Amino acid sequence: KPRRRGHGIFMPLTNLSSEIRSEREKRNLAILGAVRRYGPITKPEISQAVGLNIVTVSNYIEEFLNHNLIFEKEFDISAGGRRPMLLDINPDAGTVIGVGLNLMNIVGVQTDLKGRIVARSSLEHNSPSIKEIVRCVSEIIHSILKKSGAGKEKIKGIGIGIAGLVNKKDGSVHWPEKVEDTYDYVSVYVPLKDVLERDFGLPVLIENDATAACFGEQWMGLKTEVKNLVYMFSGVGCGMIFNGEIYTGSSGLAGEVSIHNPKNKPEFNCSAGAPCFLKRWEIDFGIVEEAHSKILKLKNSGESDSAAKRLLELANGKIEDINLKMIFQAAREHDSFALELLNRAAMQLGIRAAHLVNLLNPEMVLIGGGLEQAGDVFLNGVRSMVNEWAFQEVSKNVRILYSDLGENAVALGAASLVMRQIFAQI
Repeated sequence: KPRRRGHGIFMPLTNLSSEIRSEREKRNLAILGAVRRYGPITKPEISQAVGLNIVTVSNYIEEFLNHNLIFEKEFDISAGGRRPMLLDINPDAGTVIGVGLNLMNIVGVQTDLKGRIVARSSLEHNSPSIKEIVRCVSEIIHSILKKSGAGKEKIKGIGIGIAGLVNKKDGSVHWPEKVEDTYDYVSVYVPLKDVLERDFGLPVLIENDATAACFGEQWMGLKTEVKNLVYMFSGVGCGMIFNGEIYTGSSGLAGEVSIHNPKNKPEFNCSAGAPCFLKRWEIDFGIVEEAHSKILKLKNSGESDSAAKRLLELANGKIEDINLKMIFQAAREHDSFALELLNRAAMQLGIRAAHLVNLLNPEMVLIGGGLEQAGDVFLNGVRSMVNEWAFQEVSKNVRILYSDLGENAVALGAASLVMRQIFAQI
């Protein structure tokens, strides 16, 4: 039976967004990270995993026990002498809220400190304007709290993963708004952190959605530890972990995988077609727009639209209602029209992924942002393009997989970032 100690009261989080770690915080993270990933685990096993002597580990463990952050479980089998005690994270020590907000939907989760979801809520939206962001996030948090029924005193913080550019130096969020037929970053300060901290009375952390998802995969999704990881959020942005640490650049803005010239000069046009793999593109690679355009062209020319029969069935005959999920479903059913659309998107994403593989030489590239619903045909297409376009010496060792966490990745990643701060600052 688990044995708990102490009063279970955390010291307040002093700086939820701090990236500068003291030596004590680094050791906290190392020891608690080992317990979280490998627990139930013994002190000698922790010592071996983190490279600290057993006396140091024991001193830290005693502090964690006193705060009820971890607890002792049943004795392990002994190889001789006194049987060592097993240690594990105490899931009841508190909860955190994570919200993932992108250009298509909002997902919110409340998790315990082992990352298990205790409440979830989602909200579909049609590209909210910058004025609606705060309202949408606040609405999803209220919905989670209502579903979980958990007391506010147990919630340790709120993490937000948001599309756009998150500047860590001044706290600004530059949100991509749609202007006519394309997305552009608006230079408007969104006081999201200040508003949420005032409204909910809890510390708030804000991170770019791709970076949050990347950390969430490393923290919760992957079965084995990966030190060098790239998470591709569709083809729009990416999260990066190098040598086990999140990389966000000098001002927290790293991860944009396209270049953009609003003047769109002739020198920037791509003869291979639009969009060129270096140019900014839609989060869905323009798949939906291309589907609409091709079907309308068939109708207007008087040709048969039987090629898109399955998609029209799924949309009840309304071309304008065809969406990305319908295209994915048709492709999984081996519909040739849908497969043609996905093959082109896989080629575009694969070339961009090959560029990142050559540049960064990661162990793993994860594909997320909704594309994990596209099925094996799309993923194999991306892999094929990476093998074709990246250097063989690099591509042969990289694993290209779908996100394990799926549409929860950003929300769980944001929650994980809060948990990391709890672990560091205990």
